[in-house]
Amino acid sequence: MTVKPEKVWPGKPFPLGATWDGAGVNFALYSRNASAVELCIFGADGSDKEISRIKFTEHTDLTWHLYLPEARPGLRYGYRVYGPYAPSEGHRFNPNKLLLDPYALAIDGTLKWDDSLFGYRIADPAADLSFDERDSAPFMPKAVVVDPAFSWGNDLSPQTPWHKTVIYEVHVKGFTALHPEVPPEMRSTYAGLSNPAIIAYLHSLGITALELMPVHQSISERDLVNKGLSNYWGYNSIGFFAPEVRYCSSGAYGQQVNEFKTMVKTLHREGIEVILDVVYNHTAEGNHLGPTLSFRGIDNLSYYNVNPENRRFYLDYTGCGNTPNMIDPHVLQMIMDSLRYWVTEMHVDGFRFDLAASLARELHDVNRLSAFFDLIHQDPVVSRVKLIAEPWDLGPGGYLVGNFPVLWAEWNGKFRDTVRRFWRGDEGQVGDLAYRLTGSSDLYERGGRRPYASINFVTAHDGFTLNDLVAFSQKHNEGNKEENRDGTNENLSWNCGIEGPTDDPLINKLRERQKRNFLATLILAQGVPMLLSGDESGRTQLGNNNAYCQDSKISWVDWMIDNREKDLLEFTRFLISTFHRHPVLQRRNFFSGRDTRKKGEKDLTWLHPDGREMNEKDWSNPRVLYLGLKLSGDAIEDVDEHGEPIFDDTLLILLNAHYESVTFKLPPCSEEERWELVFDTRDSVPLSTPPLYECSAGYELETRSLALLRLPRNAPPVRKLEIELGEDLLLELGRSKTPAFRRSNRG
Repeated sequence: MTVKPEKVWPGKPFPLGATWDGAGVNFALYSRNASAVELCIFGADGSDKEISRIKFTEHTDLTWHLYLPEARPGLRYGYRVYGPYAPSEGHRFNPNKLLLDPYALAIDGTLKWDDSLFGYRIADPAADLSFDERDSAPFMPKAVVVDPAFSWGNDLSPQTPWHKTVIYEVHVKGFTALHPEVPPEMRSTYAGLSNPAIIAYLHSLGITALELMPVHQSISERDLVNKGLSNYWGYNSIGFFAPEVRYCSSGAYGQQVNEFKTMVKTLHREGIEVILDVVYNHTAEGNHLGPTLSFRGIDNLSYYNVNPENRRFYLDYTGCGNTPNMIDPHVLQMIMDSLRYWVTEMHVDGFRFDLAASLARELHDVNRLSAFFDLIHQDPVVSRVKLIAEPWDLGPGGYLVGNFPVLWAEWNGKFRDTVRRFWRGDEGQVGDLAYRLTGSSDLYERGGRRPYASINFVTAHDGFTLNDLVAFSQKHNEGNKEENRDGTNENLSWNCGIEGPTDDPLINKLRERQKRNFLATLILAQGVPMLLSGDESGRTQLGNNNAYCQDSKISWVDWMIDNREKDLLEFTRFLISTFHRHPVLQRRNFFSGRDTRKKGEKDLTWLHPDGREMNEKDWSNPRVLYLGLKLSGDAIEDVDEHGEPIFDDTLLILLNAHYESVTFKLPPCSEEERWELVFDTRDSVPLSTPPLYECSAGYELETRSLALLRLPRNAPPVRKLEIELGEDLLLELGRSKTPAFRRSNRG
C-alpha cells in the first residue's frame, strides 16, 4: 500500500507495537536516543519489496508514533531508525538495516543470512567500528499486524495447585514430528500438540502441565546454518510477543497466533496447564559483532547491558553475547508487557525463566530484591501464575538455588545431581539425599517457601536423556560439528559397564532397573516432579548431551517402541498414578519429624536396615548407600477444600544403591495389619497381586533397587480376610508366583 501524507494521523504513544482497533493501526516505537524513525511497509504477497516508507513526525515521552487509518491485519512492516553510529559510545544506529518491532505480535518467515544484516562491513579490518550501507530488508523477516479477536468461550485455566502438579517438558516440534496418529500436515505444530491422540497420551501418563520449550520467535545462528544445523531448541529469541511461526500449520500472517490460542484452549479443556520456557536473558543479536536485527538498531544503549568502561562491548552473563539492561525502566516494561500479554491474551498458565539469575542483576550484583522481582510481585496479572526460575547464570555469584523470593519455584539442580550421584553408587550421599527426598528444606524453608518451591528433575532438555544417563559415561556430541568440545563433561552418569548400546542381557537388565530407580525417586520425592518427554519410553540421543542444534530424529520422540520400552512406559504411568492417589506425597508443608497430630507417630522417620532410626553416625558414614523413609499418613499437616484434615496410607520408601542386596526390617504395626508392596524396581512392571508382609518382617532389597510399601489406612484386618476368603485360598496365594502374603524376606 502506498500511503499519502494526508492518510497518516498522529496516533498515540501507547500501547507500544502495532495495534489494530477495527478502523486502522496505531504504530508506536520506543527509542531514547534515536533522531528519526521510518515505518516501512511490504507487500501482502510475502515479497521483500518495500512498497511504502513513512516518516514518524510525532514523538512523545521517548516514543515515536503514528496512525494509519486504512491499515488492516496482515500488513507486513519493519522500522528504520536514525541516530549516531558510535560503537565506542554504545550507539549502533544504521537506517540501512530493517528492524523488527520488539512488540510484534507475529513475524512471518525466517531470517536469510547475509552480510548486509550486520551494521558494519563484516570483512573490514576495523570490524564493528566500520559502517555498512547495504539494505538488509530482502533478508529480514517482517513483523505482521494481527487481529487479536478470538473466541475463547468459557476458557479457564485448570489452576492445578502446585503440590499436585506434574510437569512434562516438551518441544513443540519434536514431540509430534513422528507421531503416527497425528496427520502429517499437523505434525511439529501447535495444532499437532492439541491433537486428540496427543491429549489421550497425556491423560494416560497423568501429567497436569506442559512446559513448552521456547515458543517465542527465534533465529538460528549463522555458524550453525553454515554447518547445515539449526538452533532447534529455540533459546535465541528475537520476538518476545510473537509465537514461533515454524510451529504453525496454518499460515504466517497472524495465523500462528490463533493456532497457538486454539492449542491452549484445547489443553485447558482437558485440564492441562501450559507453561512457557521464556528467554529474556539475552537476544539473538549476540555480542558486539552480531547482526543488527531489532534492539541493537533501535537503541543499543537502552536495551543492552554495556560495559561501563568501554561501551563498545557488552556485559555477558549468559554466554550468548549480551544481557538486557535490567536497570532501564523501558526494558523492564517490555518484559512485563510480554509476560502480561502471554497471560491475558494467550491464556498461558505460567513461565519458566531461562537463566533467571541474569534478570536479577543490577549492575554486576545478583540482588534477590531487584526491580524485576518487585515488578513481578506487585503485578496483579503475572503474580498469579506459576513462576519457575532456572536459578543460575554465568556471572559472579550466579548460582542461586534456594535464593529466589516467595512466589517462585526453582529448577532444583541439587536434586538432579544428588540423585544421580546416589544411584551411580557414589559414597557420602545419603545426608544430602534425605533433603532432596523431603522437598529440600535446607534450600527453601528458611525463606518462608514450601516444598513445591523445588522443581525436581533428573533429566531435562539440556543434558543426557534418562536412557543415555545409564548407557553412557561420556558425551558423544560429534554430530554437533564442534569436535565434541560442546556440552558439559561431567554428567554424573554411569554406563553400567559398557559404553553405549549393548546386547548384554545383564547390563540391559541393570540399565532398565536404574531407569526405574531414577523415575521412582523423582515421583516419590516431595516437591514438583518434572519429566522430560520421551524419558518414559526410553528415548535416546545416542549419547549427545547438548542436542540444541539437532533438528532430527536424534531429538524427536520416537513413538515406535519395543516391549522393553512399553514396560517402562507402563511403569511410569503407574508411578504417576501412585503420586496422584497419595496426599502424603503431595505435602504443602515441610516435615517436622514430630508427632504433630498426636497419633502416636512422627510424620517422618528415617530408618536403618536393622529397623532402628538413623543416627548421626549413620548419616556421617560415607559407605551407607541405603536408606529407609517412612511417611505417616496420619500426620499430614493439611486440610482439604472443606477444611477437613487429610489422612492417607502410611508409605515406606526403601532405597539401596549398593552393589549388594540389603535386608530391611519393616517397621512395627498392629498384629492385624500388614505391609503391602506397591512396587519394587527389580520388577519391570508392578505385580498384579501385591504381596503382603508381616510387621517387623525382613524385606530383601536387591542391589541397586527401590521399593515402595504401604500400610493401608482402611484395609480390613488380616484375620477378617482369612474368614472372608478362606485360609485355603490364602495359602494358595502364598504359594503362587506373585504371592499375596509373605511372612519373611521377599523372594
